[in-house]
Amino acid sequence: MARGAAVAPALRPWLLFDAVPLVVVVLIAAHVLAGYWIYRLATDGSKHPARSKKH
Repeated sequence: MARGAAVAPALRPWLLFDAVPLVVVVLIAAHVLAGYWIYRLATDGSKHPARSKKH
């Protein structure tokens, strides 16, 4: 039983290090999509009439 417990922790850091680039790419993609979504919400795609000063 001690052997099985010793082998499992040795494999875990390699799996974590292999997953780091994938997590970074996913986070970057999520930020790009969120920025685009916020931009679309802010602009709303509608044209506002030009404002003019009337004094």
